[in-house]
Amino acid sequence: MQLYSVADGLACRNGVSIPCVGFGTWLAEEGAMAVNAVKKALELGFRHIDTASYYGNEKSVGQAIRESGIPRDELFVTTKLWNSDHGYHAAKLAFERSLAALQMDYVDLYLIHWPNPAAFRSHWQESNAETWQAMEELYQAGKIRAIGVSNFMPHHLDALLCTAKVVPAVNQIRLCPGSVQPEVTHYCKAHQILLEGYSPLGGGAVFQQPELKQMAEKYGKSISQLCLRWHIQNGFIPLPKSVTPERIFENTQLFDFSLSDADMNFITQIESGCGAAPEPDQVDF
Repeated sequence: MQLYSVADGLACRNGVSIPCVGFGTWLAEEGAMAVNAVKKALELGFRHIDTASYYGNEKSVGQAIRESGIPRDELFVTTKLWNSDHGYHAAKLAFERSLAALQMDYVDLYLIHWPNPAAFRSHWQESNAETWQAMEELYQAGKIRAIGVSNFMPHHLDALLCTAKVVPAVNQIRLCPGSVQPEVTHYCKAHQILLEGYSPLGGGAVFQQPELKQMAEKYGKSISQLCLRWHIQNGFIPLPKSVTPERIFENTQLFDFSLSDADMNFITQIESGCGAAPEPDQVDF
């Protein structure tokens, strides 16, 4: 499928279209910072906004969306269930809190943020099953257009699918040059689960790579554009985050060039210093 802008969508397994590049809001502080960044992203063409209850900025994201004047049905809004809210009843309550903060009637995508929180480590399978049941009911009620997960490895997905009636539409994981988590990416592609990539620029580590600087100069693009294009050609949905208008605009200019197969492979294998993805069975939160 040819993509022409960040608003063009990829269809998930239930037919819902997800814009191919999302605007990340992690560390965009509640208040003017988050409001202004999201409004600028929408002004510059983004139609996919990613937040989470843990980010503490759902209220500002909702405010920015309302102030943008863009019809709600033209936007794709994601939020996530935090670790302390696992379980059937807790998940239902947490979702309603997110809706209230966003001041929305529905969200487009709702994710379990982590599969194995420290407080549920002894019974994470049952906890996820109960949480997923609550999300399935919210999905069937039309309050969520698609449900998915984040930071799930194949064994977490296998366990969830033992009881799930709805297969996750999305798995949002850490994806960046040199850190592609091949086991989980292959699993998700085999099960028609779309992959979203957070920290698509490796937390800024990609800018320290001279090879990427040389490659970007060859294409007449920035390093960030090069890496985001790599995501798109891999079929990943990157979620770049910035509060700087110039960089937000830069991150929309990804569709007037293509990377060669050789350069795609080089970026995939580069030892970029981005670091390994977090181990979800060992997180201490």
